[in-house]
Amino acid sequence: MKNYDIEFLKRFSALIAGLVAFTIVLIVFAIILHDRKPREPSPEQLARIEARIRPVMGVYAGETGRAAMLAALEAQRAAQTAQAAFGGTLDGGEIYQKLCSACHATGAGGAPKLVRAAWEKRIAQGFDVLLRHSIEGYQGEYGLMPARGGNPALTDEQVEVAVRWMLDHLE
Repeated sequence: MKNYDIEFLKRFSALIAGLVAFTIVLIVFAIILHDRKPREPSPEQLARIEARIRPVMGVYAGETGRAAMLAALEAQRAAQTAQAAFGGTLDGGEIYQKLCSACHATGAGGAPKLVRAAWEKRIAQGFDVLLRHSIEGYQGEYGLMPARGGNPALTDEQVEVAVRWMLDHLE
């Protein structure tokens, strides 16, 4: 009887080994098939790829190119205006009323009021220095001027018209 048991165990072990080998072959085949299927890139990956291959500058040639260049410049100006403070207005009085007057009408933080005597030393430094201090910010011995009046959305042009308006309306 022992001979039959050993023979059975040999055949049963061979069958189990064959089934294990067949399972491994199926798993490898499934992995190979899965790797062949193209994967969908995520939206973040697509955005990064698009940013990487976007041209740095445009090439505009001839009349058609000139029209395309002007359209691109206009679109850029519109985008800047949409992001600019107060709708991109270049009315110095409006910018002063909405932003600058908070400090310059009250003298808060050492800000000079619109009185010529308070501005004499500042005017003597020149308009370019006044403008630079208004854009970049400045801390002097009498007070503090935050960059762009504390509103980073102001464009350089808006700061300039506000400073000119204030200088034109000194008492």
